[in-house]
Amino acid sequence: MDKRVIIMIAFLAACVYCALSISRVHVNNDITSFLPPDTDTRRGLTIMENEFTTYASANVMLANTTYERASAAAEKIETLEHVTGVTFDNSPAHFVDSAALLTISFDGTSDDENVIAAMNEIRSLTAGFDTYTSSDIGADLLGEIAQQMVGVVALAAVVIMTVLLFTSRSYFEVVIFLIVFSVAALLNMGTNFWLGEISSITNSIAVILQLALAIDYAIIFSHRYQDEIDRFPTEREALIEALSKSIVEISSSSLTTISGLVALMLMQFRLGYDLGLVLSKGILCSLITVFLLMPGLIASFFRPLRRTTHKSHVPDITGWGRFLMKTRFGFVAVFVIILPLAIWCSSRTEYAFNDAGIDELKYSESRAAARKITGTFANDTTIAVLVPSGNYEAEKQFLRDAAELDNVKTVTGLANIEIEDGKVLTDSYTPRMFSMLLNIDFEEAEMLYAAYGVENGQYQPIFGNAETYSVPLIDMFTFLYGEMQDGYVSLDADMTQTLEDAYSQITNAKKQLQSDDYSRMLVYLNLPVGGDETYNFLDQIRAVARSYYPDGDVYVVGDSSSEQDFKASFSRDNVVVSVLSILIVLVVLLFTFKSAGIPVLLILVIQGSIWINYGIPTITNSPLFFLSYLVVSSIQMGANIDYAIVTTSRFMEFKDKMPKKDAIIETMNLAFPTIITSGLMMVIAGILIGQMTSNAAIAGIGDSLGRGTIITIIIVMFILPQIL
Repeated sequence: MDKRVIIMIAFLAACVYCALSISRVHVNNDITSFLPPDTDTRRGLTIMENEFTTYASANVMLANTTYERASAAAEKIETLEHVTGVTFDNSPAHFVDSAALLTISFDGTSDDENVIAAMNEIRSLTAGFDTYTSSDIGADLLGEIAQQMVGVVALAAVVIMTVLLFTSRSYFEVVIFLIVFSVAALLNMGTNFWLGEISSITNSIAVILQLALAIDYAIIFSHRYQDEIDRFPTEREALIEALSKSIVEISSSSLTTISGLVALMLMQFRLGYDLGLVLSKGILCSLITVFLLMPGLIASFFRPLRRTTHKSHVPDITGWGRFLMKTRFGFVAVFVIILPLAIWCSSRTEYAFNDAGIDELKYSESRAAARKITGTFANDTTIAVLVPSGNYEAEKQFLRDAAELDNVKTVTGLANIEIEDGKVLTDSYTPRMFSMLLNIDFEEAEMLYAAYGVENGQYQPIFGNAETYSVPLIDMFTFLYGEMQDGYVSLDADMTQTLEDAYSQITNAKKQLQSDDYSRMLVYLNLPVGGDETYNFLDQIRAVARSYYPDGDVYVVGDSSSEQDFKASFSRDNVVVSVLSILIVLVVLLFTFKSAGIPVLLILVIQGSIWINYGIPTITNSPLFFLSYLVVSSIQMGANIDYAIVTTSRFMEFKDKMPKKDAIIETMNLAFPTIITSGLMMVIAGILIGQMTSNAAIAGIGDSLGRGTIITIIIVMFILPQIL
């Protein structure tokens, strides 16, 4: 209190620093980057990111059209600059029921300005069709999510402010709440810069979850101040007393929340660590702001606070308490009946590990188009197989074996790119074969092979049998092009053009399919992204690849392998989050209540709400995104349990002063404002996130959080009092 001006200046400086730091926070939109680093998928993705170029592509579906119109459009698109090819024919893979699917390839990456311009031209060319475009070219997923979350936060702020006005004791205290939360949120967002990078999921929902989880602290302190103001002669003394009491109360409340977040941080899937760390930091920022800044704000604005004091709008629910006592064990009996069913249903919940099976309430344009395309045409899943480079014969054999596997549509690699009938780019050519291919003199070819041998430390063409010396065609083309560029070899104009075209194609192919250490081969499947059949195929293709590379690293990478790894980490993380969140919260409750029975009772009540929450998707036959379960179950156990703690604490306080029935009635009347204020904000935050975002993980977290909080409130208001 005495140093509040200095404290306010320090907070102002911190806010300026954090405001400037927000733009420097690196946001990672790739959920697979949070896979455990020792998984094959994560290792393979790192290799692909560092050593290969992935050129952009797009699937464009022209609905309600004829084959002739679609074919004419494909021909026009193929002539565009930076378009390297358009795949379209009258097979079921590309034309079904008046719907045409054009698969378009480009000569640059998805963020290349030329490719983006070409994609815009394609959109103009197809404007006369009923068009659905699925592509990440020029897509700003982070910007799209950020725009959606701005709407979520804005609407949530309006609704939550309305709730606070309804439950407040002074209208001006809502202004102080707004200042306190804005500062806490700004501090948390700005200090994310210290973490290096955070996930787009964390970046999107951290602010609104921090609001829902931590605004209680400001409410508790404000109400404690209102209680003390009439007992002390000065504002200073009332605030000191209110702060000394509320620090203990708020810290105890925050411990269970942080406990749930700590359990989240121990997930093998590191997105849990990312989200848990940022939210824990947000809780600490909120605590610091309430403990240090808020007393000074109240002291500075005590006159507006007093002038705008009003009667409570929260209704008296004494009648509800009496009804609970009259029905006595009625709701408990219902809970006992429902609980086994909830446990059974939650154990049978179907989890989704990609967004293909999730029906979010809001769709992005690209996602809606992708769903329309996959709903019209057969599944088309691509996986990449990474193997040590240099053994073209092994690659050729692997590609042949892979092409013969069930559910494989096509395979692509350097070792099966044909240059003429039966001959592929990686086949070895002798000087005579090379001279016939390029129509040059045999002696010139021999000299070229000798030069290649010398450069590569192979002296057979000079000291041995030159005619039997062979070199992979791809390497000889590359060498010849280099010699021509250096002026050592002269070719006529036609041959020069042929070589330059071949070199350009080889260079593009090598960027996509070969690095110094690895070769990449693509396998196209007619299987869905996930499912047991797809997982079995991944194991099968790994076995085939390792049979040719027993001593080298082999990686199978793609959306399917990512999903397989998500599923494997979920099995472990599910146990870790569930067990640790219960144990950590149990320890906190043991110290809080100094009782063994009450903590077990409260955990059973909240765990019951979790079982009911995650039994509902089974009843509605709706797959649940796996991350939603992990995140929200820890938040329910760590944060929603506060409602049970408030109720139980009040009851323990009153039961020694009055009959137990009267104690319950008084408890419900006093606990209701806290539960309804905090609970409504959590419900509103969850529902808005679920309804207004198109990202499956974010929407799933919102839906589960809103539904879970409603269930917890019902259990605490209906069942817990009768159990007590």
